[in-house]
Amino acid sequence: MTELQRKDILGLEDMSADEISLILDTAQSMREIIDRPIKQVPTLRGRSVLSLFYESSTRTKISFDLACRYLSAGSVGVAKAGSSLDKGESLRDTVRNVEVMGPELVIMRHPSGGAPHYLAKNVDSAVINAGDGFHEHPTQGLLDMLTVRQRKGTLEGLKVAIVGDIFHSRVARSDIWGFSHMGSEVVISAPSTLIPPGIEETGCRVEPDVEAAVRDADVVCVLRLQLERQQQSFFPSVREYHAMYGIDARRLALAKPDALLMHPGPMNRGVEITSEIADGPQSIILDQVPNGVAVRMALLYLLLGGGE
Repeated sequence: MTELQRKDILGLEDMSADEISLILDTAQSMREIIDRPIKQVPTLRGRSVLSLFYESSTRTKISFDLACRYLSAGSVGVAKAGSSLDKGESLRDTVRNVEVMGPELVIMRHPSGGAPHYLAKNVDSAVINAGDGFHEHPTQGLLDMLTVRQRKGTLEGLKVAIVGDIFHSRVARSDIWGFSHMGSEVVISAPSTLIPPGIEETGCRVEPDVEAAVRDADVVCVLRLQLERQQQSFFPSVREYHAMYGIDARRLALAKPDALLMHPGPMNRGVEITSEIADGPQSIILDQVPNGVAVRMALLYLLLGGGE
């Protein structure tokens, strides 16, 4: 496959292994641009990108902004605070305004699952989902796969253990679908209150015992405990959560000796992960950051016709 057969990037659930491989291969070539002393290329000069962030973001928004800059695309960002979004403008009205402004690509983060899908159905612009509710975060899933593939050479046959707040995590869903499509075995572990009903249908295996989940894993992906999204108590205390499900050196040692440690950030150090391993030799957390820029560059390139 040499080009994407879709207008939008809304999730990894329905994405084929060939499509994922094309994106990862393109992202790998984009890493060469990021690693240059002069990073900007004129590939997408004259192309227009609009970013709509209804939720706060640091890494995702900055990496999209850098991706636009490195490829010379014109970019305008609209954040919820201080804009019409903060004044109660409906999603439908936002869509209509986007449609008449005519950007070639729209990046959207929204607290409601399915919002980018609604946008994509109603505009001619390409749409990239930068995270929607508890649904998906496809670019994070792609950058996680790219980072692992760089170290392991392949994704097929790997055991990937995902530990943490699965219920509130859109990253978990994208990682489960993405790694599963690429031939990895995905095992998740969390308190039963943080496991969504029917999550096994996404292609993963639920293992309540965190140590059994991590044992012999090739990759351990730790998820942030999203206390700000929790409207009720899902466990007795943060201290008890750390004791039962926190990943530390002892639990990481149960994985394979060359296992990789990931975290999408931001980290709650001392809660779901200890500083000792977050900053240790098995951690590829900092590798994930530039790969996020590379993946987003690849998607801009592929969706805006850079291949032409």
